[in-house]
Amino acid sequence: QELKGKIVGSSRFGSGTDFMLRRMLANIGLVPGKDLSLIPTGFSEGEKRMLMILQGKIDATLGEADAVFRLVEIKGQKFTVLGDSGDFGVPRAAADLITTRPLLKDYRARFKNFFMAYCEAIWMGRKNKELVYQAYRKYMRIDDPRMLDSIYKNQFFDTIPARPYPNEEAVQMQIDDLASAVAPKLKGAKAQEFIDVTILKELENEGFFARLEKQ
Repeated sequence: QELKGKIVGSSRFGSGTDFMLRRMLANIGLVPGKDLSLIPTGFSEGEKRMLMILQGKIDATLGEADAVFRLVEIKGQKFTVLGDSGDFGVPRAAADLITTRPLLKDYRARFKNFFMAYCEAIWMGRKNKELVYQAYRKYMRIDDPRMLDSIYKNQFFDTIPARPYPNEEAVQMQIDDLASAVAPKLKGAKAQEFIDVTILKELENEGFFARLEKQ
């Protein structure tokens, strides 16, 4: 309720951040333009939008968990965290991968090999934290042990599922958002029309996941 009359910063109108913010606000009964102002900041990075709060330019925004940790725990900035998107009834799509039906049909064996490698990498990361840290240090150039711990937990345990099936509810929300904003032909479309989990099901039936989990 303290957000009433305040300014909430989005990245840009029509972006994923904007759609998510609008859904979160609607779920707590706040209407942009009536109860508060929702403005485009032009920043896709949550950390830059959070810095705008410290500058007094906006009152609230979305920030990635890693950005929140870096600013609060490492840099000592003061923020009030209202909750995760899930706390506002807005699920996130975390492990969704996109391709076309013709490609999936023509290169199915190659896709299956890819998914086997992808799933094995997830399990390897969950089992071998130091291996993940080596990759983060090399490619993300992060050395702070607190930051490494935060990113590792956020990615491997809070974001990417061990068995990377799409989040159907999150996909449906994305379809509905696109239908209302830029793609009216998607109105009434269902997530099941766009989701194909046959390869993952095939791997599961072959015992692939069970073998990974026993390693």
